Amino acid sequence: MWANRLVKIKNLRNGAPLAALIVLMLLVPTSASAITQLPTPPPSAGSYGIEAEKPQPPPTTTATISTPNSGASYTTSPVTISGLCTTGLLVQVYDNGVLVGAINCTTGSFSIQVTLFTGQNDIDTIQYDDLNQASPTGNSITLSYNNSSFSAFGPLITLTSNYGRRAADPGDTLTWPLLLSGGTGPYAFSVDWGDGSSPELSSQSQAGTVNISHVYNQSGIYHVTVKVADVNGVTAFLQLVAVANGQPSGTGAGSGSSSSKSNTTPTATNVIWWPASICVVLLIPTYWLGRRSELVSLHRKLERDMAKYKEL
Repeated sequence: MWANRLVKIKNLRNGAPLAALIVLMLLVPTSASAITQLPTPPPSAGSYGIEAEKPQPPPTTTATISTPNSGASYTTSPVTISGLCTTGLLVQVYDNGVLVGAINCTTGSFSIQVTLFTGQNDIDTIQYDDLNQASPTGNSITLSYNNSSFSAFGPLITLTSNYGRRAADPGDTLTWPLLLSGGTGPYAFSVDWGDGSSPELSSQSQAGTVNISHVYNQSGIYHVTVKVADVNGVTAFLQLVAVANGQPSGTGAGSGSSSSKSNTTPTATNVIWWPASICVVLLIPTYWLGRRSELVSLHRKLERDMAKYKEL
């Protein structure tokens, strides 16, 4: 067979040696292992990568409200909602279908303060995993709220958001849209971002969408507390969960307890002995002088008593 192939190549015209070579290469069988693969070039500057997460089923357990009991009535707000939850999930609390607070479950239970609406409040909870997949809705309780002291000032303030949890990289700006309604402007805002920084103060002339923003310097989970008051002193309260992406370097308050982030910093206690030595040295004369002063007072009192006795 190979002789016939060589004869065919020899019979080709002298002006086509390249074509003959190509024909020979096509006729000779080649294995895949004999082919040298081109190396994969490293990522170049300005290139993009794709990151994917392994999907997981949504949570099947529900958060259960333990306190307060359904049917309770209140004349003050906010109130504390407590119950049982699944560790590692985010618990979002809804009042009449509106998000009124969010907190991380880290110890199998949760406790959060929420602002009530005037009249009937149907409160329930939903748990969310890290992929923002929702669990079934937990048990619902009904509370009533009526505060006549603010009736002259118009409707109460409602502060809510479409997001119970927001995330950003450390060093990047985390922006959070809130929805403010009710009350009478102008409004004063105080936002505690939960990282130990001073609360941020701002003002809003009228109700509507309010954007708050913050930059976290360290990775972690933080509980954000937003308070607002109108010109008449009517207030509202909202608690949320912020995430600074990355491996937390400490225990974020919020992660299970709901407040500011606290980093454990090693401390050393230095005992300064020389003040103590001086105190010990001065202790003896001080004690002697005190005793002497007491004796002098007693002597004078005795002398006065003796003088009075002689006069008698």
